[in-house]
Amino acid sequence: MIARKPLLHLFFGLLLFCRGPALAEQANDAIGRKASEPYKGDLSIFENPKRDENLQINRVMDLLRIKRGSRVADIGAGSGWFTVRSARRVGKEGAVYAVEINRDYINHIKRRARQEKLLNIRTILGKPDDPLLPPAGMDAVLLLKTYHEIAEPIRLLRHVREAMRPGARLGIIDRRGKGSDHGLNADVVIKEAARAGFKLVEQYDFVKADGMDYFLIFISRE
Repeated sequence: MIARKPLLHLFFGLLLFCRGPALAEQANDAIGRKASEPYKGDLSIFENPKRDENLQINRVMDLLRIKRGSRVADIGAGSGWFTVRSARRVGKEGAVYAVEINRDYINHIKRRARQEKLLNIRTILGKPDDPLLPPAGMDAVLLLKTYHEIAEPIRLLRHVREAMRPGARLGIIDRRGKGSDHGLNADVVIKEAARAGFKLVEQYDFVKADGMDYFLIFISRE
């Protein structure tokens, strides 16, 4: 038994050594703030007829350079409100990936895509920290009023970055807040995105007349 102790010590030492980078990465991903509970309610809340005008969604798509043939990800797609609008813009040559962690919402988007005959919509049941997008496949990604609900944003954004093509744009639209109140201040988002390998290139406040919402555009930092 005495002779086996050095082997056991060696085994546990190697185990800790191998897990060290993973544990260090988890520690580096910590955000030290609260996130809001993901919305699970009635999807009709996303279908306000004035939402197009309030958010100026066509201008948003212009700034994200979404055009015919683009491949777009809508993370936190909800009812598919942005999904269907971007799907119409990219046309049959493009594709839109609607990502949700709520299976009922995914099923709703599938039905909506069939009803609206938008065959270029793909649905993904993602993970809270990984949208499970195809690698190096996206020209544009949008998180529309979703970021404040993400409990592990650094990890999720790293996966988003892996899914983006060179020159692709990441857009984040949200409202000012402290994280737990269904909003998060823009400066916090900018700092967290930087930790995930993004740099801010444009910032706007036209997406809501009350001045509470903001629109950030990032690209991958080389």
